[in-house]
Amino acid sequence: MRVVPTLRLGESLAAADPPTGRVCAVVPAHNEARVIEGFVRSLRAETYPQLRVVLALDRCTDDTARLVQAGIAGDPRFEVVEIDACPDGWAGKTHAVHAGVTRSRGAQDAEFLLFADADTVFEPGCIAASLALMRRRKLDLLSLISTLTHDTWFERVVQTACALELMRQYPLMRANGLKDRRAFANGQFMLFTRGAYDAIGGHAAVKGALLEDLALARLIVDDRRRNAGVFFAAGLLRCRMYASWAQFRRGWKRIYTEAANRRVSRMSISAMRVHFLGVVLPLWTLGCGLYGGLLAERGFREGLPLLGLWLVATLVWLGALLRIAAVARAPAWTAPLHVIGAWLTGKLLYEAADDLRARVPTQWGGREYDLGAGMAAPARPGAEGDLMPGPKRSRPESSGVRNPG
Repeated sequence: MRVVPTLRLGESLAAADPPTGRVCAVVPAHNEARVIEGFVRSLRAETYPQLRVVLALDRCTDDTARLVQAGIAGDPRFEVVEIDACPDGWAGKTHAVHAGVTRSRGAQDAEFLLFADADTVFEPGCIAASLALMRRRKLDLLSLISTLTHDTWFERVVQTACALELMRQYPLMRANGLKDRRAFANGQFMLFTRGAYDAIGGHAAVKGALLEDLALARLIVDDRRRNAGVFFAAGLLRCRMYASWAQFRRGWKRIYTEAANRRVSRMSISAMRVHFLGVVLPLWTLGCGLYGGLLAERGFREGLPLLGLWLVATLVWLGALLRIAAVARAPAWTAPLHVIGAWLTGKLLYEAADDLRARVPTQWGGREYDLGAGMAAPARPGAEGDLMPGPKRSRPESSGVRNPG
């Protein structure tokens, strides 16, 4: 966390030497009425002068299309692509992005392609800062880890623990390294050079991936001539990932399943590690402290050293958690709740492993997926999906366009 810079460095670089280049942001949206107004409002406030935005409305059955038209209000920078079906073999979000790229005018001559989620909110200057940092680091792909909201109980108690486990599996130093790289990206924000995106085959190359971000990052890393980087947005990009505990559970189980390459054993080991490090050790340490206090009260010499070790260990543990909370911009008082968050994170990992073992279908973006078979099928009536970033590599294999301006 200390070594890898944040997007605030890009903000300083952009102020000193403003970046240039045509950017097209392609944003898939499936039933995003809850968040789409805030997203459109934030991109309309973006100050980058060479920006076009393509909204790929994917089989929407709610008020998303009406809210998009009202929010755009004739802004000529915005273009809408409406999608009424998703072909077999494609993940819904991946196909929506592909349609946005291939069927829009804004993407045709773009020098940079930005893929973002509809539940994000951009601060003015985010795009310029990202381009400047991309230029400084000579990157073909720049991805941001958004600053998450902490309004609901599960965001305050569980979210940081879930994100920390993902960071443990995909450390930022390795994601940004030149050697021994481990591919990682966050689908909430991925900025590609057009040349690199076309060279790896675009979204068509990962059409069946439920976490297309990791799949695309792997294609970039596999090409030794290309570089990728992942950075904390540090407040310049914000996101509320899930509105309910049910969506939170479903979304994070999908993330962990794909991050583990759909390997049950890997998820089970991760669950045990999270429970041991996040729950067993802190509670065991607390027990040692209580035992030391009891020994000291009864006059045993071993009591005070044991009590001192407990105090030092607890302060180090809390200090680390407070630092993590600060990076995540979570309330400081949530740090001691990590024990509960780690317990629930481990349970999610165990549940994801059990679901995969039993081939329980996952529902996302209006479709149902049998992860055991790796194939997508139309969602059952009434099935709901949720939009979240998104690793399984695939090989290469597009409906009306409206411009409200």
